[in-house]
Amino acid sequence: MASLIPPQAPPKWNHTPEEVLSITKQALAQNKAVSDKVAALSEAECNFETVFLPLANAEAEVLIICEPLAFYQNVSTSKELRDASNQAEVLQRDFDVEESMRPDVFKAKTAAEKNLRKSGEWERLSDEQRRLVEKMVLDGKRAGLALPEKEREVLMKLKKELSQACLDFSKNFNEEDGLISFTLEELDGVPSDVISGYNKRTEGSKEVYDITFKTPDIFPIFKFAHNPATRRGAQEGYEDRLKQNVPLLEKVLDLRRRIAAMLGYDTWADYITEVKMVKSGKNAENFLDELEVKLRPVGEKERKILLQLKKEEHDKRGLPFDGEFYIWDYRYYDRVYVEKTLDLDESLVKEYFPVSVVVPTILKIYQDLLGVKFIEIKNDNKDVWHPEVQQFAVWEKDAKDESAFVGYCYLDLFPRAAKYSHAAVWGLLPGYELPSGKRHYPLTAMVANLAKPTPERPALMRHDDVTTFFHEMGHVFHGLLSRTKYARFHGTSVARDFVEAPSQMLENWCWEPKVLEKMSSHYKTQEPLSPELIDKMIRSRYVNVGLFYLRQLFFAKFDLKVHVDKEAVDYTKLWNDLRESISLVKGGKAQPGQGTFGHIVGGYDAGYYGYTYSLVFAADMYATVFKKDPLNPALGKLYRDKILLVGGSRDETDSLEDFLGRSPNSDAFLEEIFGKVANASL
Repeated sequence: MASLIPPQAPPKWNHTPEEVLSITKQALAQNKAVSDKVAALSEAECNFETVFLPLANAEAEVLIICEPLAFYQNVSTSKELRDASNQAEVLQRDFDVEESMRPDVFKAKTAAEKNLRKSGEWERLSDEQRRLVEKMVLDGKRAGLALPEKEREVLMKLKKELSQACLDFSKNFNEEDGLISFTLEELDGVPSDVISGYNKRTEGSKEVYDITFKTPDIFPIFKFAHNPATRRGAQEGYEDRLKQNVPLLEKVLDLRRRIAAMLGYDTWADYITEVKMVKSGKNAENFLDELEVKLRPVGEKERKILLQLKKEEHDKRGLPFDGEFYIWDYRYYDRVYVEKTLDLDESLVKEYFPVSVVVPTILKIYQDLLGVKFIEIKNDNKDVWHPEVQQFAVWEKDAKDESAFVGYCYLDLFPRAAKYSHAAVWGLLPGYELPSGKRHYPLTAMVANLAKPTPERPALMRHDDVTTFFHEMGHVFHGLLSRTKYARFHGTSVARDFVEAPSQMLENWCWEPKVLEKMSSHYKTQEPLSPELIDKMIRSRYVNVGLFYLRQLFFAKFDLKVHVDKEAVDYTKLWNDLRESISLVKGGKAQPGQGTFGHIVGGYDAGYYGYTYSLVFAADMYATVFKKDPLNPALGKLYRDKILLVGGSRDETDSLEDFLGRSPNSDAFLEEIFGKVANASL
């Protein structure tokens, strides 16, 4: 094993802010030189080798240099480096806008496609090569290159403004560092191990605890604080934490409406969905409407049950009861219901999931299932952006030489100041075929915010966190195990309404008894979860599933509505009104929650529906292939070959049909949600 040396060195993480900018500028200039060369070709000289191949290689080369540099803004402890990284991304985005708007390059692409078809060369191209040609030509049409020059210039200006507004929104989101403070009395009900992790200080004559709006800090208040006034204060602070993003979102939506109109699309939603599985904004709306009709009666029954629990608790505690179910009641009474009906204590479950056990066990499950091995790079050989980051070289499980190298994986799992505050995976380097015929290997990085150890306990994970980690590792392997000829089709470069399906499918492993037993180990006794506790956890999965999905539908419908509407409205009012009517929970003071909706500027615009849409495929894949034997490496190989390997190099429907042996359908999803709901939550 020691003799295995990767054929490709990992990147260095020692850039200065000045280097981040100078290297980015240099890479963009080199990319432009390739475009200039292509643009200078005569129509007769345009073919696959002179146009599409050099553009595809240049696209990959700029990604390899710029993606890691733009990544620093999410993880670096240096404000100067984060700012430079953010500026570098602005440069890159602006450059991409300019390049995408070059009529001379578009002309070369259309000439090359015409020549290929006319000469008979088209038939000799591979499927992936033909897909490359079609996608590159479509890029030009969607970029507005059929427009007259004056309009193209206006369009470019609008796109740059849009790009900047999205970046500003994301920067505020990442750097949000607000606090809310409560006394120990106000925190009654919150587990002591959580409270011990809060910063305690004296304010006047009383001691208060400062709570950040990061998930491990604020969510225990929503779930456990007995005092509804505490939960309400925490909820309203949480919703109000990014009010500076409100004007930015208004600007973003206005620019998107103007751009869609210029490009000849009825709405931004139609523009976005054209290249997705769903194909149009109307189809996405129909999908959400049909699902809401099915979910609403289920959600209403669940709300009635939770409201009764609230009444009982308010009577017991001598609190006034107004017959309403508020957003700050939802997580609290969801937990109370689970504890009461299933006798399931989430705090107890958490004790079985120490980070030090869960993370390596999940890595081992994936390695065994997919036939690879992770070798950690340590000591002097380790090169990372922060000492807590783990660095791995990934190999085929029976690797004997460098031909079995897969790529690199980095795990950055714990919270720190100014770090990206959720869980996500970045494909920092694509895998693809180099002009020399050799392979360029991928690199994926997972950024998460798992709880840190407290003075009383090691770092522990809620079952939710375990599921999220398993899900995100699904994206890691999509990035590692894809093998496409061109970088633009690598890994998760699939339709955005399919990209979550593989990871959503993999979440099912976190509800399988033998997997739960394997990855649990009580932090004191090292005992795994008992069969009784596992049974309760599995039964809790579909508890209040109607209210859960109605909440997802609220996000999806808000996202779709703001991208279908032709006129601006009061988005704070829309956010609060839609949430109340769809999620069946009342709000208090109308807070600008839309300012916290990072997805809307992070690539999921007119796309949040995709989380639920892709669940249909996830449920089908799991029920049809894996359910019978989830840890079987032969099934893992089938999944690797039919879904992961091909990335976006063919239509997602083709990959699904190849994997399932038939066309996908929604039977498994509806059975999962509605078939089990009667036993689980009512």
